[in-house]
Amino acid sequence: MRQLTRALLLLAAMLINPFPDWVAEVRAQAKDPVDYADPLLGTSESRWMLNPGATMPFGMVQISPDNQGGVWKSGYEYSLNNVGGFSHIHSWTMAGLSVMPTVGVLNVRRGPADGPTTGWTTGYRSRIDKRSEQAHPGYYGVTLMNGNIRTEITSTTRAGFFRFTYPEAEDAHILLDMDIPFENTAEVIEAKFTQVSDREIEGYSKQRWSWNEYTVHFVVRFDRPIEAFGAWQDGKVSRDLKTFTGKGKTGAFADFKPKKGETIRMQTAISLVSIPQARLNLETEMKPYGWDFEAVHQAARKVWNGLLSKIRIEGGSETDRKKFYTNLYRSYVARTTWSDVNGKYIDVNEKERQVDPGSPVLGSDAFWNTFWNLNQLWTLVNPDIASKWSRSFLETYKTGGWLPKGPAGIEYSGIMEASHEISLLVSSYQKGIRDFDVPLAFRAMVHQQTTPGIKTPENGFAGNKFFESYMKLGYVPHEEGQVSNTLEYAYDDWCVAQMAKALGKKKEYNLFAARAGNYKNVWDPAVKYIRTKHRDGSWVKEWTPYCCTSFSGSGYLEGNAWQYSFFNPHDIQGILNLMGKEEFNSRLNDGFEKSARYNFNAEGDLYDLVPINHGNQPNMQAAWLFNYSGKPWLTQKWTKAIMNQYYGSTPYQGWLGDEDEGQMGAWFVMASLGLFETDGGASVKPFYEIGSPLFPKATITLDPKYYKGDSFTIEARNVSDTNIYVQSAKLNGKALNKPWFYHEDLVKGGSLVLEMGPQPNKNWGSAAADAPPSMSKPLKR
Repeated sequence: MRQLTRALLLLAAMLINPFPDWVAEVRAQAKDPVDYADPLLGTSESRWMLNPGATMPFGMVQISPDNQGGVWKSGYEYSLNNVGGFSHIHSWTMAGLSVMPTVGVLNVRRGPADGPTTGWTTGYRSRIDKRSEQAHPGYYGVTLMNGNIRTEITSTTRAGFFRFTYPEAEDAHILLDMDIPFENTAEVIEAKFTQVSDREIEGYSKQRWSWNEYTVHFVVRFDRPIEAFGAWQDGKVSRDLKTFTGKGKTGAFADFKPKKGETIRMQTAISLVSIPQARLNLETEMKPYGWDFEAVHQAARKVWNGLLSKIRIEGGSETDRKKFYTNLYRSYVARTTWSDVNGKYIDVNEKERQVDPGSPVLGSDAFWNTFWNLNQLWTLVNPDIASKWSRSFLETYKTGGWLPKGPAGIEYSGIMEASHEISLLVSSYQKGIRDFDVPLAFRAMVHQQTTPGIKTPENGFAGNKFFESYMKLGYVPHEEGQVSNTLEYAYDDWCVAQMAKALGKKKEYNLFAARAGNYKNVWDPAVKYIRTKHRDGSWVKEWTPYCCTSFSGSGYLEGNAWQYSFFNPHDIQGILNLMGKEEFNSRLNDGFEKSARYNFNAEGDLYDLVPINHGNQPNMQAAWLFNYSGKPWLTQKWTKAIMNQYYGSTPYQGWLGDEDEGQMGAWFVMASLGLFETDGGASVKPFYEIGSPLFPKATITLDPKYYKGDSFTIEARNVSDTNIYVQSAKLNGKALNKPWFYHEDLVKGGSLVLEMGPQPNKNWGSAAADAPPSMSKPLKR
């Protein structure tokens, strides 16, 4: 009766005023966090790893529609109304096992992404009814217009579940295509398909792209008998087979004759180890559900909702809630579990290994500058995830001799610069996440920071580039590589020093603490910028602050001197000492004013127009630096501006730049909470800097395995689109007069209460003594 009365009151109120604030809040309370996460957001102009497919957190299978060719930002493009297959792997440099249902005459050619989608000559690619497209965490569905086949997908961590519904009786084919065009299209060296029973197909595809060679083993089973089985090679079809071996443009198909309105259900699983391991993944993860598609879907939804519910937000607009939970979702999808359900995996030497199934081996693109996004989120909200990554890093070190910086497919990719996985290891330890082999971790990071990197047998790279010169000269000379590497290596040195300090290792602390100041070796006091320098110690003459970005070779990696002159995560006070506070504030604020016109995204790498380029990693910390320079209200202003302008809420605008496997997403989540760690949380006593929260209230559930408190609440009283400035603060009931506080005070449980207003309170947190800790002390002037 009480629920009925409330419903009638709500209906009456809506008839009088359809959108009062309290009605909006009731609606919000009726939705779970998972309901706000939109996998379609930002899927136009997105990378291979960012797609609307069905997956679990760090899923081995990430089954998504693909509709492009082998181009940059390939995979799924929202603006294209067709599908060329649903492939299982969407990891950086990796793909595998594309599935496509078709009807009518068999066609084994995919067809061009921009070509017609009907007819024998154009391929099996199908138009889609865009109105039918649905995507939720753990689920994707769409109607293929060629045959009007309703295609639905859900998954577990290592297994997929397809449901195809046919509105008419058809000659149906389900294609398994191994030749998948994407950003790093792999050569199919060898593939084999075998029909092992009237309902099951197994096989493998051995693939190679550059340094990354891997074999995708698979098992596919159906809920009804296969009518006929066949395969193809370079367009030539072979029928009535039991087994087939091919390479290059090769695949297999299963034929069926569904009646009007019937469904065909298909379950799949993969493994990089072997076909029996793929079958074990399938049996273990799908057995509890049988052939119940909805049960698997709801189980996936439950997992995602549990993960996203670690942070509960109150208030704010529907759009901001959507942005928040979608960005939180993105922080857990693109990176990949590569060990099987029983812990078996293939190591960097292509040997089969065994780990504890509770400590999966994980793969991804680089951890380049994740200390400004993912590291902070995981160590605070999901310390168990930070622990798993730490153990995975160490597993690779044990088997390969080096920590991995971008372990795609458990290989030494050499992608990006420095070894910032060290920062995650150190931050985890400093925050009490210590359920990994700490002595081994310290040995590994010392080895990484004292040994020049090497080319690996498969043509990858392990360790740090140009490192011999860095250790000898104290910088990377222009003749060898990017001057920006000097700054990144100095930061990692500082991280190792902090770990040594925490462990009481004075010798190592002194060594690495001294090297942490190497950034000063490439600071030119005459121009007050980080500058490229020759081996003989002279400055490079042909130089400007806005030149020159580099993706390899000399200069500044994906940035320029203007940006990298603010890159010094562990010693912002050191930059202030070199540049001067007035110049620091003026230069940085001018950069924001200039970049706001372009929504803080340097499209086409036009850094002279857009010095604050939030669309790439090198200066994602920039807005938080005013906390160190006596103007915290500018941190509040510019972090809110980036959240509003750079981040969108539609398929066409989610992230203006490269979302990069959760990095942009995690930054938004932390900024929405009003928290950040410029030094990556690696100091012996980690701390959070304060910004401008997006929501009136956010509650973080703390993990009792690692932290003492139950929860921590952040209140931003009176916050609105105009009330973005902190007027005063209380931490656990006591006045807080500085723009930062210690991690240990958060994880005990409690609250941070901020009073917000429309004008800056320039007396709050602006004294020199209020600045967050840095390696250097302020100069006495």
